[in-house]
Amino acid sequence: MRQKELRLALVCYGGVSLAVYMHGVTKEVWHLARASRCYHANEDSTLTGVARVYRDFIAEIERDHGVRLRVLPDILTGASAGGINAIFLAQALHSGRSFEPLTDLWLENADVSRLTDPDAEPMWRFAKLWAQPIADWFLKRPGNAVSESVSPETRSEVRGKVSRLVRGRWFSPPFSGDRFSAMLFEALESMEATEDGPPLLPDGHPIDLFVTATDFRGHAEMLRLNSPPIVEETEHRMPIAFRANVSRARETPLADPLELVLAARATASFPGAFPPLTMAEIDRLGDAEGHDWSSRGAFLNRVMPIHVRDGTVENVALIDGAVLVNAPFAAALDALARRTSQREVDRRFVYIEPRPDRTVSVGDQLDRPIGFFGAIFGSLSTIPREQPIRDDLERIEQQARDAERLSRIVRGLRPEIERAVEKLFGRTFFLDSPTPKRLGNWRAKAQQAAAERAGYAFGSYAQTKFSAIIDRLAELTHASAPELTLADSGLIAEVLRRELAARGIETLTQESGGATPEAIAFFRAHDIGFRIRRLQLLARRLSRDWETDPDIPDDALDVARGKIYDILSLYLRADDSAIRCGEFRQIAIHVLENPGSVLDYLASRRLLPETDIEAEEMFAEALEAMPKNLKRRMLLTYLGFPFYDVATLPLVQSDQLAEYNPAKIDRISPDDARSIREGGTQATLRGIEFYNFGAFFSRSYRENDYLWGRLHGAERMVDFVSSTVETGLPDTMVRRVKRAAFLAIIAEEEAAGRCQQGLLETVREEVIAKFSDV
Repeated sequence: MRQKELRLALVCYGGVSLAVYMHGVTKEVWHLARASRCYHANEDSTLTGVARVYRDFIAEIERDHGVRLRVLPDILTGASAGGINAIFLAQALHSGRSFEPLTDLWLENADVSRLTDPDAEPMWRFAKLWAQPIADWFLKRPGNAVSESVSPETRSEVRGKVSRLVRGRWFSPPFSGDRFSAMLFEALESMEATEDGPPLLPDGHPIDLFVTATDFRGHAEMLRLNSPPIVEETEHRMPIAFRANVSRARETPLADPLELVLAARATASFPGAFPPLTMAEIDRLGDAEGHDWSSRGAFLNRVMPIHVRDGTVENVALIDGAVLVNAPFAAALDALARRTSQREVDRRFVYIEPRPDRTVSVGDQLDRPIGFFGAIFGSLSTIPREQPIRDDLERIEQQARDAERLSRIVRGLRPEIERAVEKLFGRTFFLDSPTPKRLGNWRAKAQQAAAERAGYAFGSYAQTKFSAIIDRLAELTHASAPELTLADSGLIAEVLRRELAARGIETLTQESGGATPEAIAFFRAHDIGFRIRRLQLLARRLSRDWETDPDIPDDALDVARGKIYDILSLYLRADDSAIRCGEFRQIAIHVLENPGSVLDYLASRRLLPETDIEAEEMFAEALEAMPKNLKRRMLLTYLGFPFYDVATLPLVQSDQLAEYNPAKIDRISPDDARSIREGGTQATLRGIEFYNFGAFFSRSYRENDYLWGRLHGAERMVDFVSSTVETGLPDTMVRRVKRAAFLAIIAEEEAAGRCQQGLLETVREEVIAKFSDV
């Protein structure tokens, strides 16, 4: 049985009220993750509705097509209101709690009448009577915004709510930040009160959450130039990131609820609609709820270290993250670099785009000159939110090409390297008992042989390895010392390199071939990347290259994978331990004046010699328990790795293989899900009206967009799962699953009573008509 993981990195755009549609989509991601977890845990009885449809689909693929599939949404990023969806989905995946309370937040509370600040409400019906003519002119004049962009049956409701805003408080945000924060906190508390379930990702699997915010006043960052060498620049980007390993024992939460509220409130603080978020608002919420925010200091030191250092935390004003970064693909791609895999991985970057038709808005006339206010509004709001994502997507495509190129190189090298290893040790060496001492001797002999065979190319390899190690040490130091206020780790890398040159570690190779004794000692002390790459190559071959070999039992592969990942964990936690260590943080702060202390500390405390001994003992035990054909292949790969590394490291210029698979890019939008209704966004969504604010003015609009979000999300979930089967699935099977999913969603919403019956009946009739052949 071929085992595969469909891993999703989800990117949620900012889209004003279209966030309700995005919530419907993310709900299907949640249901698919629930189905995958329950199937592999043999807990089928807990699933109903659309999750049951997904579960049966996964089971059918395994039964009829030989692919045992897991679905893991493990990287979540978002901006503006899309960031709220990413935050709540991450919390549901990590905690195992229900995602349903967020539906209530969007449908019940995402309305101008609920968000309006009490101080901004007209106090009596004649309040600002003099403003009524202005409101009438704005709302009823020929070509007005409501008539141009709102459907006739909803114009009265929209005009009434806009009129209240016009007659309310002027020159201040109409919506209440405190009320919004309280709603977010209430939704998180409601999630916590739901039935306790297991996390939806495997035990120990990392989950990354990243949302964008904008520091309105900005903070100082240092930039390196040629002349002058360092300058100070104001930085307004304020990324808020969370990372946690999933634990069934729930040893650590994803974050404190107030931290998640702060991130959600900040990223969705639409300029002009909400006041900027300040720490005082979150502190008031904590006091009102009687919540002890014990991690406040550590959180602020991580998210806004410059403000903590300068004592300006209380003056920080955060506004909508989409002002500067509306589609945080880069954060998702950066998180990918820290991922390893135990099975074959089908990695997808999935972005939700409610308005792929946004190039021409409703009511636009291309031959009309751009007016004064239109130019200002577009430059400050519309254009930043709708900027193309070409650069980020091209970067992901390049990563995919690099991964595929690396795979081809390794496959091409394999026969020659295995012959070299067999010639070096003899064809029967694998029959010997692989004790830790023998493994150490074999490994040293193989590394020396790889260096000698590489010839003059070894110099390039050694320099690439040396630079990668320095960069890794610099990044660790930079992450541990935010007080240095450096924009990146480049300056730290320079001082570390100078310190190593002063210690005589500058010439890395010797004339007779191979590395100098000083370079060897440095590599042994610091080259954690080499150890990780070697284990990752073994894991990849266990998960992909040997899984289809009928001569190797599945249970032997499973045991071997577990052992390799146990060994890998020894090395993976070394960097995390260094970053968390208070002693190292104090040393890292002074790295620019005393880089030697950083090198000495990391050499003695990060990669202990005992770690290598324990790793080889574990590997020897694993080899001893393997069947002979698997043991032989494992040894050929393990001892042949120096040959692979010499050939590939200078090409890929990376000290980690990461997931070692090409990443693919998928989009979810109304234009990509036309099984029920043609016409895309214009034919299905109502929140696009009133310049994408429409759903904030009408409950019926929110219900419509939420339902279509679920339906479009379900269609794309089925598409994604289907595409993991390389031989393809019959179209009749895919259509049958989609029909079942659509009808299950409609039945769920009918039972919940959240959506109007007429809407549900209309869509049900369309589904039945379109799938009459199923």
